[in-house]
Amino acid sequence: MVVRIGSAGEPAAERHASLRTCIVTREQRPPEELIRFVPGPGAEIVPDVARRLPGRGVWVSAERGAVAEAVRRKAFARSLKRQVVARPDLPEVVERLLAKRAGDALSLANKAGLVTTGFTRVEAAIAAGGVAALLHGQDAAEDGVAKLDRLFRAVSAQTGRPAVVDRELTVEQLSLALGRANVVHAALSAGGATTNFLNEAGRVARYRSGSPPSEGRSAAS
Repeated sequence: MVVRIGSAGEPAAERHASLRTCIVTREQRPPEELIRFVPGPGAEIVPDVARRLPGRGVWVSAERGAVAEAVRRKAFARSLKRQVVARPDLPEVVERLLAKRAGDALSLANKAGLVTTGFTRVEAAIAAGGVAALLHGQDAAEDGVAKLDRLFRAVSAQTGRPAVVDRELTVEQLSLALGRANVVHAALSAGGATTNFLNEAGRVARYRSGSPPSEGRSAAS
């Protein structure tokens, strides 16, 4: 399961202090549920998806529609009280950056020895019960996806664990992250790097769908 950043066990005062206000919806949310933006060179608005860039920033709900609305309403200039440039394709830029972060997290999981690739090896890993999450490229053939999903769902039901499946990255993106050609399917073993990847992939999924954060990823169906 994806573990949401932040803990419900934090003192209420600390949780409230960490909230940020979306300049579109005016809702207060934890930073991990928003995207930070700062003015860059030439006063162009730059997405700060890692929340590390210097300077005064503003926050937008981490949803494609909210970013598009911020551009349409010229909300960045109003909130920053200065002239800035928000490019029309800013929602697409943010999506690419979030997907890249997910790919980088997958690369780290691979370096930690938590990733198995290749249909036959993935199938064997699932059957052995050692898979925490199953990945398919967005453009993977549906027959192969369905076969692995059925097996993963069955094994997960036997062990009482959720069948966590992710399809946020394309075959090209999976291949680039893992440094191998034509990675269509991959299996992730449990570990901190796997949890980190699933959190990043969850950000991509929520950004695209506009769905609220949840404690788990989509299960195989």
